[in-house]
Amino acid sequence: MKKLIKGLREFKSSYFSTHEELFEQLSHGQKPRVLFITCSDSRIDPNLITQAGLGELFVIRNAGNIIPPFGATNGGEGATIEYAVQALDIQQIIVCGHSHCGAMKGLMKLDSLRIEMPLVHDWLKYAEATRRLVKDNYSDYEGEDLLEIIIAENVLTQIENLRTYPVIHSKLHQGQITIYAWIYQIETGEVLAYDPQKHAYVLPLHQLPPSEIDETLSSRAFTRNGEKPFTKTEQQAFQSFHKPAISTDTGFPMTVLSPEQMERIYRGSTTK
Repeated sequence: MKKLIKGLREFKSSYFSTHEELFEQLSHGQKPRVLFITCSDSRIDPNLITQAGLGELFVIRNAGNIIPPFGATNGGEGATIEYAVQALDIQQIIVCGHSHCGAMKGLMKLDSLRIEMPLVHDWLKYAEATRRLVKDNYSDYEGEDLLEIIIAENVLTQIENLRTYPVIHSKLHQGQITIYAWIYQIETGEVLAYDPQKHAYVLPLHQLPPSEIDETLSSRAFTRNGEKPFTKTEQQAFQSFHKPAISTDTGFPMTVLSPEQMERIYRGSTTK
């Protein structure tokens, strides 16, 4: 606590005193550009990793960057989403998972949490679709490999949950909102973005001029422990599972997306 109090004093005497005009502007209202949904993990700082300034990000944080489906709960996530989009007119949303996520580790052994951490157990049930999807489709993986996959799949599942909110559904239909799926690698400081065309998480190089893009980087999928990329076989497992679905099943939630769903969910994610 002493360190925090010292920090308060330093903030007031240094940063605040040199940015008084900014704080004066912020005192009259906020106009954030992005809704950033991520984990409560202390190792994640949305403003730090994006180098966003004060007032630029509207943030939702909870264990596992989970978005309960509309109507499932009256918690703060839904109200914050609705306020961000309807009142603040935010038109870009980022759902950001991260490596070594404790919530996703807990999801992998959900039954064991029932007695010792019943509230955590009940919260993680909102990610049951992720757990079941991974259990049924990635049975050949275990340990850190499986954890990386469940982190990646969970971000996509939560975007499916996000789409159930009426305000999001309407804005997507009108082409007035863009949703991005990110994974932050703690050990490398790198962010990987889901590319619906490649059906994989890759470095978000599409925003750079072509002359600055190293094509060898574009093929990199999410990595294990920041040391080496997933093997070609592991990458293919994730990528092949995310090829456009042939089935017309519209059951919820779906992470195997039809081309039409990809267009609605990820509109702009590869062009802006």
